[in-house]
Amino acid sequence: MKFFIDTANLDQIKEAQDLGVLDGVTTNPSLMAKEGITGKENIIEHYKKICDIVTGDVSAEVISTDFEGIIKEGEELAKLHDQIIVKVPMIKEGVKAIKYFSDKGIKTNCTLVFSVGQALLAAKAGATYVSPFIGRLDDISTDGLNLIAEIRLVYDNYGFDTQILAASVRHTMHVIDCAKIGADVMTGPLSSIEGLLKHPLTDIGLAKFLADYKKGN
Repeated sequence: MKFFIDTANLDQIKEAQDLGVLDGVTTNPSLMAKEGITGKENIIEHYKKICDIVTGDVSAEVISTDFEGIIKEGEELAKLHDQIIVKVPMIKEGVKAIKYFSDKGIKTNCTLVFSVGQALLAAKAGATYVSPFIGRLDDISTDGLNLIAEIRLVYDNYGFDTQILAASVRHTMHVIDCAKIGADVMTGPLSSIEGLLKHPLTDIGLAKFLADYKKGN
């Protein structure tokens, strides 16, 4: 499973990259605003900075909701860097745009997916990634992980190449469960990745090893 970090914070991206397990980055307008990145030129420059840090795919989201606007923005974003993946919302005009981009060889990430039907349409249109938001489904007492499992079944049934990118991952158990189910990618905060490092028996064992070493040296 690929590990993406869901942030626009350069320090966190660098930290995840230095860990040696990072495969890519996802961003959105909310994450950009959280870091104080506003204005088209500033956002574009920030995407370039992210691409300079990581070696994998970087999802950059369009703002337009009409076909022509999505195409214009998407083509501009795709030209920024080879690593840019155009992030398109799961709406009718978005599906049309994904098909257009697919025919042009431009990679896409279909975002804001909350149902198997939406995921099926995205795959049919040729999306590179589909992003089901499992955390947001959990927030409304719906099983987000079950959606991942259902999409996996449908994609395997028909051999779709679209990768399942589990989005809105909130914690470490989301990461582990997504790996069990067969998500191709997970994207979440740095804490969800670093949480995989932790186990009390590791801490206890290391403390004992070091204590025993000190006794004899």
